[in-house]
Amino acid sequence: MQANHPINIEALLTHIPLFNGLAPEEINRMARSTREIHASKGDILFHKGDPCNGFHLLVYGQIKLAFTSAQGTEKVVEIIGQGQSFGEALMFMEKPYIVFAQALTDSLLLHVSKAAVFDELERDHKFGRKMLAGMSMRLHQLMSDVESYSLHSGKERIIGYLLRELSEADQDGVKVSITLPTNKGVIASRLNLTQEHFSRILHELIELGLIVVEGRKIHIPSVANLRKHEG
Repeated sequence: MQANHPINIEALLTHIPLFNGLAPEEINRMARSTREIHASKGDILFHKGDPCNGFHLLVYGQIKLAFTSAQGTEKVVEIIGQGQSFGEALMFMEKPYIVFAQALTDSLLLHVSKAAVFDELERDHKFGRKMLAGMSMRLHQLMSDVESYSLHSGKERIIGYLLRELSEADQDGVKVSITLPTNKGVIASRLNLTQEHFSRILHELIELGLIVVEGRKIHIPSVANLRKHEG
């Protein structure tokens, strides 16, 4: 971890959806039990089996949640983006981490202590509902992932991923482009594909004229045509 100048934790907490509606004194209480973490690309935030003493909020950057099999194969479970949180469920279960977390880019996180969260839940039941809503959304996404892995082909998974990366304005656009948030190996693992299989499917989509690949930039000549192959 790299040392940086202190940040205004209270100001950052007020802009996090989870803390919307909290009064200034409530934000101040949370801030007193929150620490900032500056992670350089490649830094490990925690390992599988480490105790979970709170949850993390990503202010900026990108974090990979993954585990490693006995054979040494890495499986990416989730790629955390700006404004997302992780670790809440394990915090409530009082279980150790079941994955490891690694920074994919230089990142700034806030770690909110379990004690502060539990104290705030005692004071404000609305806060508890917000946390439940956030965890429910994550569970829904995980169930969608399981459905995709079980029922969709590799090509359908990749097309679905590309379509989800489009902005709302580009959903029905022509000649739109997206930039992959991380390298193709990480995305392949997230989609439960080998990197070789991922690359073969990209070449197939290129040959079909559905995409043009330029490094991490993916050009889509017609969103409508790509959507026809989603399955």
